[in-house]
Amino acid sequence: MFNKILIANRGEIAIRIMRACKELGIKTVAVYSSADKNAQHVQFADEAILLGDAAPKESYLNVEKLIQAALDSKADAIHPGYGFLSESASFALAVESAHLTFIGPSADSIRAMGDKAESKIAMKKAGVPTVPGFEGLQTKAEFKKAAKEIGYPVLVKAAAGGGGKGMRVVNAENELGEAIESARSEALNSFGDEGLLIEKYLPAAHHIEFQIFGDTHGNLVHLFERECSVQRRHQKIIEETPSPLLTAKLRDEMGQAAVSAAKAVNYYNAGTVEFIFDPQLSSYYFLEMNTRLQVEHPITELTTGLDLVHWQIRVAAGEKFPFNQTQLTQRGHAIECRVYAEDPANGFLPSTGKLLQFIEPHGPNMRVDSGFAAGDEVTHFYDPLLAKLIVYAENREAAIQRMQTALREFIVHGVITNIDFMQDVIAHEDFTQGKVTTRWVETKFDWKPLGLANEVLIAAELGDLKLSQRLQVAGLGHEVYSPWKSQNGFRIGVGK
Repeated sequence: MFNKILIANRGEIAIRIMRACKELGIKTVAVYSSADKNAQHVQFADEAILLGDAAPKESYLNVEKLIQAALDSKADAIHPGYGFLSESASFALAVESAHLTFIGPSADSIRAMGDKAESKIAMKKAGVPTVPGFEGLQTKAEFKKAAKEIGYPVLVKAAAGGGGKGMRVVNAENELGEAIESARSEALNSFGDEGLLIEKYLPAAHHIEFQIFGDTHGNLVHLFERECSVQRRHQKIIEETPSPLLTAKLRDEMGQAAVSAAKAVNYYNAGTVEFIFDPQLSSYYFLEMNTRLQVEHPITELTTGLDLVHWQIRVAAGEKFPFNQTQLTQRGHAIECRVYAEDPANGFLPSTGKLLQFIEPHGPNMRVDSGFAAGDEVTHFYDPLLAKLIVYAENREAAIQRMQTALREFIVHGVITNIDFMQDVIAHEDFTQGKVTTRWVETKFDWKPLGLANEVLIAAELGDLKLSQRLQVAGLGHEVYSPWKSQNGFRIGVGK
């Protein structure tokens, strides 16, 4: 087993990995940028090393600095988390070349499956159904020709990385040029790779992914599916398992397809095979593979009883994964909500500022993976994810009720969040009936905020208790512990 692991990431996932390391008796090394010098993951680690300025290229995307930090701290291995360099084959090779262990799949598997274009080519050869599209395009003329052949709407997306970044829906030819430029720019900034592909956009589909896991001894299994159809800007915000749509037969078929896809590239460690699913036809298409630990891995952990980060580390150290497919089962139902510092009423634009209050819910079968605490600063440099709220219950109905309770009790002041938005999604009839598709939020969910959230933020920042009391009904109806809720009858326009 490793003695020390460097975590090449930040925020909640860095803390999640550090916690697993500590449970296994392994020391941890945090890395951080100048913007993160006071971040929670820096304080949680056994030691921390400054990488550079806030820009990702100067810090979390700087391979040379990360490798040197691992060597200087005498770490044995590097865990990349998700995002940043987690799906970079060149980073995995650099780690190996420095005689360190990369806690993840091989560089060859990352190259074959982490690149969305190459993975689609590999899946076509393996006979796995794929979304109609084209890979390896360079010029705008090539993209125009491909889009005409596929038929609009089309999806232009980054060939590397994931998380909804570098993706643009194009409804007509006059939108294509701008979509290509903006997708390339975002992909380069997020993943260090501007490569794109194009494919048919399926507006009424569900997004269902299968968690796969393998070791270096040839054992490869799936750990069942996750329904990830509640999305905004092509990025998941609510996930659950099991999917309310799949029959046992279809679950088995898609699971076997996911395992076959991973076996085609000799995959090991944690990964996720993602499918687009049409419930009317019961047909599915390979979408992409994430060659890393997934953001929503906690719901799989709760329903299978397996700690995926523990097993990532143990498999990387050479251990065998001790379960075959017939030994794996799911129990109960789990849901995850991603709590973002963003304004759902304003196009989900990120919200920055100091966290004046950050109260996490607590209760039976509630879990919070967070990277922030009260007093921390939320900056514009990185993804605005504050925390992941996860609940578990004996069935889906009970899990939905538990999540509603947990969201009511999750209190954040100082930035605008999507907490109220997610509570209304969870309570919506379409969600309870499992009818939410990947475009549901943008096309069918007519959501309005409760009130004057910005004014409440200003009042809180200024320390104006009277004003905050008079704004008590301003967008804070769900927040049962809100300090801005008056106890003496103040209402807007009433009282002194």
